[in-house]
Amino acid sequence: MNIKKETINDNSKITANSKQLEILKKNFPQCFDKDGNFITHKMEEIVAINGLEISTESYGLNWLGKSYARLLANENPLTMLKEDKNHNSLEENKNSENLLIKGDNLEVLKHLSNAYYEKIKMIYIDPPYNTGSDGFVYQDNRKFTVEELSELAGIDEEKAKRILEFTQSKSNSHSAWLTFMYPRLYIARYLLRDDGVIFVSIDDNEVAQLRLLMDEIFGEENFVAELPTIMNLKGNNDEYGFAGTHEFTMVYAKQKDITKLNQFSINEDELDDWQEDERGFYKQGANLKATGINAPREKRPNLYFPIFIDDNNNIYITDDDKPPKQYVGNLITLYPITNDKEMSWRWSKDKFIKNKKDIIILRNGEIGIYKKQRPALGDMPSKKPKTIFYKPEYSSGNGTAQIKELFIEKVFSNPKPSQLIKDFLEIGLNPNKNDLVLDFFAGSGTTGDAVMQLNTEDGGNRKYILVQLPEPIDPKKNKIAYDFVKNELKVDNPTIFEITKERLIRATKKIQQDNANLKEPKDLSNVDLGFKIFETIPNNEGNWENYSFEVDKFNSEQKLFDENKLTKEDLEVLLTTWKTYDGFLLTENLKEIDLDGYTGYYLDNKLYLVDKGFKTKYLKKLLEEIDSNKDFNPATIIIFGYNFESKMLREIADNVKNFANKKQLDIDFVERY
Repeated sequence: MNIKKETINDNSKITANSKQLEILKKNFPQCFDKDGNFITHKMEEIVAINGLEISTESYGLNWLGKSYARLLANENPLTMLKEDKNHNSLEENKNSENLLIKGDNLEVLKHLSNAYYEKIKMIYIDPPYNTGSDGFVYQDNRKFTVEELSELAGIDEEKAKRILEFTQSKSNSHSAWLTFMYPRLYIARYLLRDDGVIFVSIDDNEVAQLRLLMDEIFGEENFVAELPTIMNLKGNNDEYGFAGTHEFTMVYAKQKDITKLNQFSINEDELDDWQEDERGFYKQGANLKATGINAPREKRPNLYFPIFIDDNNNIYITDDDKPPKQYVGNLITLYPITNDKEMSWRWSKDKFIKNKKDIIILRNGEIGIYKKQRPALGDMPSKKPKTIFYKPEYSSGNGTAQIKELFIEKVFSNPKPSQLIKDFLEIGLNPNKNDLVLDFFAGSGTTGDAVMQLNTEDGGNRKYILVQLPEPIDPKKNKIAYDFVKNELKVDNPTIFEITKERLIRATKKIQQDNANLKEPKDLSNVDLGFKIFETIPNNEGNWENYSFEVDKFNSEQKLFDENKLTKEDLEVLLTTWKTYDGFLLTENLKEIDLDGYTGYYLDNKLYLVDKGFKTKYLKKLLEEIDSNKDFNPATIIIFGYNFESKMLREIADNVKNFANKKQLDIDFVERY
């Protein structure tokens, strides 16, 4: 039996285009020759068959570091994933599906890329604005030589040298910011569902660059809006020339043609603008006479026909365009004519006939015919959000006030107000209230707080994933936050992550207390108010550096492990990392399988064998379990190669392959490092 060998964090063959080429080869093998060269005209033929043209007009965003950013986007993670078992085992967290992950968000996104591929409905991020005073600098601990970067990124050595200089100099240039953002947004797009949407907060410093960057990653056709978001209606008089009142929110869809954005519910005062019929609420919508450059009769001759209306406002459409034989009172004949010019209707004859109850007839001098505008959110009326995004609750002062309410002191600068994020959630998520939200610049944790508040209000089951770097808190810049984490939370080296975590804990308590104070408290037993914590740890933390050798140079006589090196906790880290790589959610738990004294770890047709000391009797028990246990159907057995001697690896593989199991499972065997 052939044993598949793999090293999941191997970046030796990764280039700036390696994964993109892999996708092309998988989906368009006919466009490559036997030597792996791309055949351009073959792709042009595919495009032509679908009626598309090759565009000769092209522009794009280029900057020093773009090739490096693409390389970073393709690299496999350089870290492992570790579970905070103490926190996660607490009663309020053990069944939670919310996540808070500590680590560099680029590394975390890479870890999530398999398990959460196309599972995220909405992303909200508030990345560094690169104002010059917000502390953003590009920091990168990767070590490339000029020659290595030149080869991997496909650039000349002079350019590679310039890139390495700025990536290692803590730059805050536009190029540095774009290099920082590109790989994160690139991977984030793959995490979004096809009907997903992303909201990005930004200000003047990088809004132009962000727009072009988003166009490149998400496609110009998927741009939704660039919303001036009013955060300070009084204005900031410290700014030059004008008192600044707003920042921006950039909105893009994954696939705009299938993405549905929700509308806001209206308040009681606005309900006066609506009427009600047997089908529900409505108000006057668009005039059904078409306007615009495509409205003239000669452009849409099929949409020029008479509509007949009697005294009871009954509408008649006839095939031969002649008046109906039966009607009430007098009959009016209406054509789509505007200013004596023959135009067209917005609807076809069939649509008029099918939607007669969705038409309003107005008789104010001249007779008019309009569409009934129905609510977009079910039975109640709603309104489309405006492109100037403003409510008094969006004030940045409210965000600070909310932090002070939870912490007594201002432990975080410029937090987003929760109502702003709640409104983004209302627009971007489905009405079924079961969606997954990602924020990989979590900051104070407003997104998680907002998700829990919404679920409390409407009984939803939305889940969040927050990612926050353990960025050290500078006691000179924010002594209040530093002292709080140091003295109250008892953390020796205070970081922003501790603020994020504590915000979620305190927000949960506040939600519970506020609910308890209501005259009619809600049942919160089904509302997920907990969260699980994971973190990234370097590969060389603990003992992982002792297990680095090239699998291709495998020596059957080589001792594959030092029994004194790896602890049980180390192997738990390995399993957490592997299960996520294999597509399992971080909140899914592996089930322990007892193989006559040896423990295997099983989930959804995958069996992991990672402990040392595997013997033939355990193999016998494994084969018996495959035959007799109806809930045990391993289609893949994954073995931690360093903890198994080569002879035992071969024995397991051969016996599993040759075993004629009653379930007729075709079992793959993977030796992983």
